[in-house]
Amino acid sequence: MLTKRIIPCLDIKNGRTVKGVNFVNLRDAGDPVALAKCYAETGADELVFLDISATEERRKTLKDLVKRVAEQVDIPFTVGGGVSSVEGAGELLRSGADKIAVNSAAIKRPELINELSATYGNQCVVVAIDAKFVDGKWKVFLMGGKTPTDLELVTWATEVQARGAGEILFTSMDHDGTKNGFANEALRNLSDQLHLPIIASGGAGKMVHFKDVFIEGRADAALAASVFHFKEITVKELKEQLKKDGIAVRL
Repeated sequence: MLTKRIIPCLDIKNGRTVKGVNFVNLRDAGDPVALAKCYAETGADELVFLDISATEERRKTLKDLVKRVAEQVDIPFTVGGGVSSVEGAGELLRSGADKIAVNSAAIKRPELINELSATYGNQCVVVAIDAKFVDGKWKVFLMGGKTPTDLELVTWATEVQARGAGEILFTSMDHDGTKNGFANEALRNLSDQLHLPIIASGGAGKMVHFKDVFIEGRADAALAASVFHFKEITVKELKEQLKKDGIAVRL
């Protein structure tokens, strides 16, 4: 059985880690370099670093900060935010990222996924999908959740898979920061339709939510931010509890 992964997420704005609720009302959560080092040392399986304002501000991801974080960690490290070209992705990989996450740029020009996969291998390509339940359907949003599209979650995820993505990071905007649990029904539907690994994001508040997302949501990995940043849950304690619950994790 493949082990389930626990992934802390560093949402970066102005060089600091931030966290909000439903993608708004951001508050400071600390220094990303120090947080990354701590997570790598205390059992996190991977890290995700998202420069959440890069696309909106029409600039590239903060390469120097990526480099500083990469120097402190020895676990797989995914970087996203403002990545819109093969060249830009290459700069981040050379700065120390192991994988590249794309979102808005891939929606605007889906061929980017094919190009990244062909150039760097699908193991390096994570497609992040932000979606919200609107009028009975999961609709995909871009620009950090600010702009709705006509794309439906499973339809877009299926295309992403066909174009060569290695993983999908699905964030439920409705669940983000609420600490009421993950969007397990939507996750299960994604898992049933795809063969790609799916990282669940949005809604972690208690240890039982992680158990539920692996069993009910059939996610391959669970990503969380505030519960780890503000030490409401530690990665070590979470993994020990999941082990007791019969979930295969790496201790």
